[in-house]
Amino acid sequence: MKKVIAMMMVLGSVACSKAQTIESGSHGTIGYIKSDGTIEDRSHGTVGYIKSNGTIEGRSHNTIGYIRNDGTIENSSHRTVGYVKADGTVENSSHGTIGYIKNDGTVENSSHGTIGYARGIKKEWAAVAYFFFKF
Repeated sequence: MKKVIAMMMVLGSVACSKAQTIESGSHGTIGYIKSDGTIEDRSHGTVGYIKSNGTIEGRSHNTIGYIRNDGTIENSSHRTVGYVKADGTVENSSHGTIGYIKNDGTVENSSHGTIGYARGIKKEWAAVAYFFFKF
């Protein structure tokens, strides 16, 4: 699951129209995600994919996890590793709060400290990137 979290952390692609940038708390670019779900690192190297059905794939198209419609995040064995609530609260598998994704794209840790920015990116995608990949 660490591979999934690390890969999702680099969400985005500025090289493509409608690509969104994933930033650190100091506004440094971490990566990009293209509108087609292709995930790139900050050098625009492809590191993975988020499919329209919620499947998370590595760069070789191997399945490394799933984002369910209800906000449940699973690993490749379909074991729940976390949850993203409709209000942006991110929880671990035991329902302990590990962070928040605000409506404006600000990403906060459990103490409400800003750890990054993911403007224009689905809350579930941002949560996977920041809290489950552990870049």
